[in-house]
Amino acid sequence: MKTNPFNGKYGPALIAEIGGNHEGNFEYAKKLTRYAISTGIDYIKFQIYTGDSLVNPVVNPDRNKHFKKFELTKEQYLELAEMVKDAGIGYTASVWNEEFLEWIDPFMDIYKVGSGDMTAYPLIEKIAKTGKPLVISTGLANEEEVMDMIKFVQSINPIYKRPDHFAVLQCTTMYPIPHEDANLNVIKRFKEIIGVTVGYSDHTEGSDALKYAYAAGAQIMEFHFTDSRKGKQFRDHKVSLIPQEVIELQQELLKIKKLLGNEKKQPLPIEIENGHVTSFRKAVYLVRDIRKGEIITPEHLTILRPNKGIDSREYYSLIGKKAIIDLKKHQVLQKDYFE
Repeated sequence: MKTNPFNGKYGPALIAEIGGNHEGNFEYAKKLTRYAISTGIDYIKFQIYTGDSLVNPVVNPDRNKHFKKFELTKEQYLELAEMVKDAGIGYTASVWNEEFLEWIDPFMDIYKVGSGDMTAYPLIEKIAKTGKPLVISTGLANEEEVMDMIKFVQSINPIYKRPDHFAVLQCTTMYPIPHEDANLNVIKRFKEIIGVTVGYSDHTEGSDALKYAYAAGAQIMEFHFTDSRKGKQFRDHKVSLIPQEVIELQQELLKIKKLLGNEKKQPLPIEIENGHVTSFRKAVYLVRDIRKGEIITPEHLTILRPNKGIDSREYYSLIGKKAIIDLKKHQVLQKDYFE
């Protein structure tokens, strides 16, 4: 296990969400898993549930039937987990029933709680007690609800005060969403106020929002994954990336990582080695010859490249000084030429 599970091979940790895209077909689920493995992704994610453990069949029978169609068996979920782990890729899942935690926990590198369960405190409590790295999406929530959730998680287990154990994702829970509903500025806000890792769960079409989210500071990226969007009716396929797009995204993230560079502001070796600190900056020079004893006024001075002698920031300190030797126009000046 990596020291920080939220550090990915290409910068941010990338989570390919197969979720319900298998639509209850186990052979197709294995096919999608093999495709995801082929991309070298950081994590492959599933959703583990049954219709009856997720939706009340009396209050909402239609949604209950919908999720029943997408069910896999315990044995099938475990086989998929083994496929992922055997390939050397991180496994995670949104476990929507606390009774399933015991048998899937040995495979879980990180836990993922989806937006719908951000307020499911009894379930979150069980997960937090495992002490494993935890990622929670925040779709549907306002800022106060997010902060309350973070306090709750950290009250259950103080390990979640560590940024390498707890992450919160900006998310908008619709499929798909227009770009103006991605609200990537929330990433910046979260980084200012929550004190743990910040990421982004994407429901836009394409990969642009993921790239911009990384540039905005997201350290985890979750996106839906499929083999092809053509001819698919289930909504999640529309917001899913296909294998080639994942590979292209990874390469783009490497470029962005290079462009982002180091947050410490300082001159770089390439600037110093090429002499730009001297050649690009300016120094103070005389615009005419000066005789010994003359008092320096602004009319005597200019600033020019290169920065040799007296730095242009010292311009004001020369005004009112007296030359103690004869000086030539444009010669390199030294402070001990004046008193």
